[in-house]
Amino acid sequence: MAAKKPAAAKKAVTYGTGTADDPWILKTPPLSSEFQAWRDETLKPPALVVQVGTTKLSYDLRCLDDCVAMLKKAKDWVALGNADEGKPTPEGSVEAWARSPKNPLGGYYGLRKGYRGRFANYVTPVLELLGKVELEHEPRNNRVRAK
Repeated sequence: MAAKKPAAAKKAVTYGTGTADDPWILKTPPLSSEFQAWRDETLKPPALVVQVGTTKLSYDLRCLDDCVAMLKKAKDWVALGNADEGKPTPEGSVEAWARSPKNPLGGYYGLRKGYRGRFANYVTPVLELLGKVELEHEPRNNRVRAK
C-alpha cells in the first residue's frame, strides 16, 4: 500500500514502493539532488538503504520510528543540520541527535563507517513520504517537525 503523499512531498518524491526492486525515488530537502531509498529487513540489523549515485549508505531501520518519536517530543520545528560523518553538527539538530550517545541507539544510526553522516538529508525525505513529518524545502537551513 503506497503512503499518502503530503503536498510538499509531491515535488520531492517521484515513485517507488520502498523495496530493493522498486526503491523510492526521492530528492534531498532542498530538492537539489535525487537519491533512491528502500527498506532491507534481510540485513543485520535491518536497514534503510540509500543509494546516491554510486555511493550506498545505510541506517539502522529503527531510525524511522526513533526519529519521529524525537520530533514529537520536540513539539516544534527542528533544524536538519546536515553534515558528513566527522564534521560538526549544530546542537539540537536532527543530525546531532542521529549520532548522539543519548539517542535510543546510543550513537550513530549510520551503519557504514565513513558514511554514517547525512542522516537528516536522506532519512527525513523518507519520513515525509511516509506521512510522518512536515519537511521544509528551501535552498538552505531546512527544518522538520512531526505531524
